[in-house]
Amino acid sequence: MTIAPEAAEKDETPVPEGHVKLTIDGEEVIAPKGELLIRTAERLGIVIPRFCDHPLLDPAGACRQCLVEVEMNGRPMPKPQASCTMTVADGMVVKTQLTSPVADKAQQGVMELLLINHPLDCPICDKGGECPLQNQAMAHGRTESRFVDRKRTFPKPLSISTQVLLDRERCVLCQRCTRFSSQIAGDPFIDLMERGAQQQIGTSETADLVGGETSTGTPFQSYFSGNTIQICPVGALTSAQYRFRSRPFDLVSSPSVCEHCSVGCAMRTDFRRGKVMRRLAGDDPEVNEEWLCDKGRFAFRYTEAADRVRHPLVRDPETGQLERASWTHALRVAAEGLAKARDGHGVGVLPGGRLTVEDAYAYSKFARVALRTNDIDFRARAHSAEELDFLASHVVGVTPETGVTMRQLETAPLVLCVAFEPEEEAPVLFLRLRKGARKNGTKVVHIGQWTTPAVRKTFGELLACAPGAEAGAVDGLMEHAPDVDEQLRAEGSVVLVGERAAEIPGLFSALHRLSERTGAPIVWVPRRAGERGAVEVGALPTLLPGGVSVSDADARAELERMWGLDAGSLPDAPGRDTTGILQAARNGDLDGLVIGGIEVADLPDPELAREALSRCGFVVSLELRHSEVTEHADVVLPVAPVDEKSGSFLTWEGRRREFSVTLDGTGALPDCRVLDTLGVEMDADLFTQTPAAAAGDLNRVTEQIKPTARSAAPDVPGAPVPTVGQGQALLATWRQLIDDGALLVDEPHLAGTARRVVARVSKATAAALGEPHSVTVSTDRGSVTLPVEIADLPDDVVWLPGNSPGSTLRTTLGVGHGAVVSIAAGGER
Repeated sequence: MTIAPEAAEKDETPVPEGHVKLTIDGEEVIAPKGELLIRTAERLGIVIPRFCDHPLLDPAGACRQCLVEVEMNGRPMPKPQASCTMTVADGMVVKTQLTSPVADKAQQGVMELLLINHPLDCPICDKGGECPLQNQAMAHGRTESRFVDRKRTFPKPLSISTQVLLDRERCVLCQRCTRFSSQIAGDPFIDLMERGAQQQIGTSETADLVGGETSTGTPFQSYFSGNTIQICPVGALTSAQYRFRSRPFDLVSSPSVCEHCSVGCAMRTDFRRGKVMRRLAGDDPEVNEEWLCDKGRFAFRYTEAADRVRHPLVRDPETGQLERASWTHALRVAAEGLAKARDGHGVGVLPGGRLTVEDAYAYSKFARVALRTNDIDFRARAHSAEELDFLASHVVGVTPETGVTMRQLETAPLVLCVAFEPEEEAPVLFLRLRKGARKNGTKVVHIGQWTTPAVRKTFGELLACAPGAEAGAVDGLMEHAPDVDEQLRAEGSVVLVGERAAEIPGLFSALHRLSERTGAPIVWVPRRAGERGAVEVGALPTLLPGGVSVSDADARAELERMWGLDAGSLPDAPGRDTTGILQAARNGDLDGLVIGGIEVADLPDPELAREALSRCGFVVSLELRHSEVTEHADVVLPVAPVDEKSGSFLTWEGRRREFSVTLDGTGALPDCRVLDTLGVEMDADLFTQTPAAAAGDLNRVTEQIKPTARSAAPDVPGAPVPTVGQGQALLATWRQLIDDGALLVDEPHLAGTARRVVARVSKATAAALGEPHSVTVSTDRGSVTLPVEIADLPDDVVWLPGNSPGSTLRTTLGVGHGAVVSIAAGGER
């Protein structure tokens, strides 16, 4: 049998099922069905110019810059097509601007139209030097402009929010910002307005009306507004924080990792002359894709705060004032004071939850080697013994390979959020939940008190319960929500639990029983970036590095060998937790405290902490800025912020996120270096001189020392919900993302985007109070008065934000989630 030459030359490459074969610029390519033409071209290395297209946004075809010539079934389409909205088809023939004069002319024509009204202010535009419009105008535009008339102008800039400013004449109407707001963030406050030549981006608050008036309405309030600035392909949207501060070509860029929550978002930090100018989202499909929350993007000025501690301070015994001292003198005084306290009643260590893995390991090792104690606890927040058992049994040792990942949340059949407000506590994780719900039908169920924005924007279902009754709600799922209980048995379903669970007796135990019954894994999502790593390195009273129990004799013996210690020198009894350490310091049962960067107002009982600090014999503070702790410290040792040191964070997934120094040469020392030098002064070698050394030492320990058995799961009965009387209510509370946190200092533009600080009650509760404009919530310690809003809360429940302006609950009321408080109509504010 002979084969005709033309048949022999024909390409018989098989096309896999679900794929199609097409030709782009004369090259055959196989592409999956449904793929956009512009993506297929990208895989071939063919760059088609575009403005509106973004791989994480739904197609819009708004700018028309990506026009190409298309032929179907041997017949050319009558006019060029937008490659960002057209999907590939079998037998399609495509010619881009590289091979088609028609496509090239069409793209030049679109570019000419876009530039008709675009201002020629590139030298002063924030986007100048990194502007896609500049680049594509040079590559695909005409060399000369034929437009000689007056350009359209608008008053500028318009404040879409306190953080985002709009220059309308620069806008090319690509709709990236509007699509991000509505599709990704779920905050559709920004949209296209007007028609024709007057079409513009704005909100109901900034839109120009006929006659030049400005309407009033809702501003662009979103935790993710900064992303619209970054994805804007021109200089239409700018940041109030960065506007006119620097030129892109004057900046030096460094890859970094966000320090504000446990997601560990990839970032790019841009600095100039030793000062951070801005942060941009990095591209990491496994973690944050290309997004950042506004807190991670804009909250970095705290490193330049006026009250930053730049030099060691030692308290003068005669004047009682902190005086500047040399490092040598300060370390000697600290070592002598801690050695005396250690040999007396002992020293407690409170490192805080913002540490890198390496710094947390240094604290853990310093406590055991230099201070010979297990009195160490990073939990500068509400905590419990039940939580300790949960961390040891369900969190230690979990990695992305053995646990749940961000990508898996997108495709989970069901995600149950318990005592966890994702948009407030882990914003980019919230974006994944919304993406899964929107694109893949993931069902998101929230056990909480009211229909929060996160519930609405994840198209979620609320299982409402009284604050403190969450354990009973979890145990009652089989009876009261059998559909949810059944869906949790499906492969891939996940339970997410937040730090608030530590305030609810029996909740971790109930979650363990739920996991045992359904097979759904429980994922702990702490609010602070350093907490997951602190668990792994043993910055807890019951765990050693590697997650082994302090009572494991074999592990202690091996650790003593690796650390070069005498046999039997490591303490074998569990230590005190944070509250126990503070109580012991107040009562004189501890003579010293070593405290990292903690906020007294975050502690379960700030008044107890203040008493402990004032009565404790010797206090050493490793701090970035002056605080309530440094007011009582005998020695203050300055430490470096994230931008000025290297290290890593461990995310809620158990993923190691390493970063290098951004601002070098500042002289600031990481905690691990300070503790190592302090240990040397106390005749204890930590071998944590640098973050790299600390990481190496930790890796050797964790490779050799493994838990011999999984720790016992928590088994604590749920507490009954207190009965409230006349004029009382149960308190529900959690912190909002933008609040009075120490890392949000000197950020007035960011503070302006915070959600309103209000009290929320049910309609019936408000009626019982006489439907007031504000309510006063009080305990025997103090009171908080806030404007009131109606929400779908259970009756006799009041919700207040924690640590917000006018609502510092721990300090003012001394209570937290689930407590009984008094409630009454308040005065006008």
